[in-house]
Amino acid sequence: MTPDTGRPATEVTGGAELTELTGGAEVSEDREDGEAREAREDREDRDATGHHEASEDLAAPHNLDGPGTQDAPDSPATLEIVEYTDPLCPWAWGSEPVFRRLRAALAGDDRIRWRRVYCILFDHDDDPAPDPAAETAWYARYVEDISAHTHAPRALRLSRVAASSWPASLVAKAAEAQGTEVADRVLRRLRESVFVLGEPADTPESALAAVTGVPGLDADRLAVDAASPEVLAQVRADHAEARRPVAEVLSVHGGDSPHPGAAKETPDGQHRYALPTLLVRTAAGHRVVPGWRPYEEYVAAVTELSRRLLPAPTTPRPESPARPALGSTPLPPATALTRYRTLTDPERTQLTDATPWPPPGAVRMDTANGPLWLHPDEAAVHPATAPSPPAAPR
Repeated sequence: MTPDTGRPATEVTGGAELTELTGGAEVSEDREDGEAREAREDREDRDATGHHEASEDLAAPHNLDGPGTQDAPDSPATLEIVEYTDPLCPWAWGSEPVFRRLRAALAGDDRIRWRRVYCILFDHDDDPAPDPAAETAWYARYVEDISAHTHAPRALRLSRVAASSWPASLVAKAAEAQGTEVADRVLRRLRESVFVLGEPADTPESALAAVTGVPGLDADRLAVDAASPEVLAQVRADHAEARRPVAEVLSVHGGDSPHPGAAKETPDGQHRYALPTLLVRTAAGHRVVPGWRPYEEYVAAVTELSRRLLPAPTTPRPESPARPALGSTPLPPATALTRYRTLTDPERTQLTDATPWPPPGAVRMDTANGPLWLHPDEAAVHPATAPSPPAAPR
């Protein structure tokens, strides 16, 4: 049994069955193509490399300014970063500190575009687990093993293995229409549903409930958009794109990552990207950084493609001599918590300066692998800490 795919989902949007909404499209991967196989393959691929040079340019790169467009970069200086991910993937959750830092380092430059592709880790037509309790126990241990590498929080108790990634992916994709900041915060809440709360956002209702109170979010619009044929088509396109990996990830060599990121074989003999993977590209070529990697490897991929798009240099702090010279300027703790709303300990190390922690008013929520720090305004609405509504009178 593997958690790469879950039990069949019955509803995705508006009461319609997912199999109906996907029009019967062939989008399945068998359970052996799951994270159990990833764990086994990762052990075999410890000699993986971090990034590779393309032998040819990519055709029809996507324009990050609008989902699903196929505009090529308008100049060699234009950089596109494609993040292959899933809201419920533990390795993607563990990569949040370096991805947040990289996004901050590259922010404000309109020549740089970042796009997320939702790959559907838990697909809707996987075989149901014969013993759901045993599967959940196994998966909880698997997440524990991953968090030992990433130092990311994990839930004190996992209620179940996610049945499907479709509902969370539809909500995350729909949120993009409301702007980058809202979309980032919605995706973060969906990740926290499983890795902080232990309740995967694997139904339409739970995915929408997980994002309650996100600042700037129009919840009614989100519910309508997530149920729309247009957003479904975008996620179906993401699913298909994730199964057309660049050649370099088919065989990954070198490196010490516990999750090197070689592409995963699908039942039909094709492959999909391992999660997460960043594909960095310009009109002149591309680099791919698969699996779980240090920040320096992502900076190197950007540097190799266009030195004109380097993150602004910063002076390393004496307290952190290993911090690379390229990156976003570290923020005061209070500023970082205001900007990001929640921070893990690895994130505060990556994103904040050396001033004392925690900032005034920060709310600490303990998990099975370190705390999650919440801004007080976030704590007032976050499902993990917000007061429960009073019970209805009988």
